[in-house]
Amino acid sequence: MNKEKAVVVFSGGQDSTTCLFWAKERFKEIIAVSFDYNQKHILELECAKNICKKHGIEHHTLDLGLLNQLAPNSLTRQDIKVDKDAPAVGTPNTFVDGRNLLFLSFVAVFAKQRGANVIVTGVSQSDFSGYPDCRDVFIKSLNVTLNLAMDYQFEILTPLMWINKAETWKMANDLGVLDIIKNETLTCYNGIIGGGCGECPSCKLRKKGYLEFKETYLTK
Repeated sequence: MNKEKAVVVFSGGQDSTTCLFWAKERFKEIIAVSFDYNQKHILELECAKNICKKHGIEHHTLDLGLLNQLAPNSLTRQDIKVDKDAPAVGTPNTFVDGRNLLFLSFVAVFAKQRGANVIVTGVSQSDFSGYPDCRDVFIKSLNVTLNLAMDYQFEILTPLMWINKAETWKMANDLGVLDIIKNETLTCYNGIIGGGCGECPSCKLRKKGYLEFKETYLTK
């Protein structure tokens, strides 16, 4: 089992970029894989590409356009506005059905072809925003399924699974990449790089976490 090479699911957002540098510290070789599913804000792929180029990380973008056709929502359609608040019942309209299932499945195929056994993804059950495919039980289940499906030993690592956004900011700070996360990533559902729009759920979560990080870890 090759424990020296890892493939990172990389969107160019706060969480995946933090995981990218977390993996960079721990593995001899890392490869970043992004997905083009005709998402509304294609700028996130540019962010991913630029971060990898700047830091000498091999980067690939895979075509997953069928996902756009199958799962129309506010992240894939210009005429669907992002919900400002989470619904009382059900998933928010930013949830893309099957996205992490497909991303991790395709990354697993890629990883096997490249002789990598480790997959890193930035999902978090602590700050999962109601997305069922960010839960630990899903990741563990899929890990077993992928191993059986390809007769290959994968290990899916989730560095952020049990930490909140403040602790994610602290991880970035500890890794020495706080400024990169603050200024070069795209988390905003409205497609604004860095600090974002400040109004969408993703921006609110990011800002709340940053303020908690500053108060808890930088004022001591």
